[in-house]
Amino acid sequence: MNQSYKMLIACLLCALTLVSGCATTSEPSNRYYFSLAAPEHYDVMVEHLEFEKPGDRHWRWPAGYVSCCWKGPNGPMGSGGTMDPLPKYIGIQWFSFAEQKYYQRLIALPEDIADKMAKQAEYTTSKGTFKGPRDRLVIGLAPRGTIVLWIQNQIGNQIEVARMRANEIDGDPSDYRAATKRYLEENADYLKQHGVPTTGW
Repeated sequence: MNQSYKMLIACLLCALTLVSGCATTSEPSNRYYFSLAAPEHYDVMVEHLEFEKPGDRHWRWPAGYVSCCWKGPNGPMGSGGTMDPLPKYIGIQWFSFAEQKYYQRLIALPEDIADKMAKQAEYTTSKGTFKGPRDRLVIGLAPRGTIVLWIQNQIGNQIEVARMRANEIDGDPSDYRAATKRYLEENADYLKQHGVPTTGW
């Protein structure tokens, strides 16, 4: 177990200790979903992704490589899974290929996120327009450790619910030497022309 992973676990346990005596609020019984997204050309490797609802459940998700999609017709959206139950904390650690840096953050979800996700929002399918809860949480990871959280039930009706900055942590970029080579083969020209934006996310 590497040092940065130990730090992530320690931060999560510390937060759980602080809230262990707090009362919990009720939440809707529907199932929740999550997705991971990154801006095009700024791929990341999510090394650790953990969810925690104090006193109920703690679980991990093998996220891996994330290369899309921050915005446009395919975003915000990406690979993901279910959240059962809705967590209070999310611990995440990733490597940025464009920056060759590691980032880590313990995310405390907004207190009112269950209420916001339960509100009905219109979505459209081939069968018509309907209403349903914004039951998907999208975790966006951008350069400089930027994290943006959206909720939605369909691409295009997302609303931003949180924005924060992760901590840069120590790590050896050579651990991803082969993956970085493949990444640069596909994105070097774009990076040379546009660089790595530090704002606008």
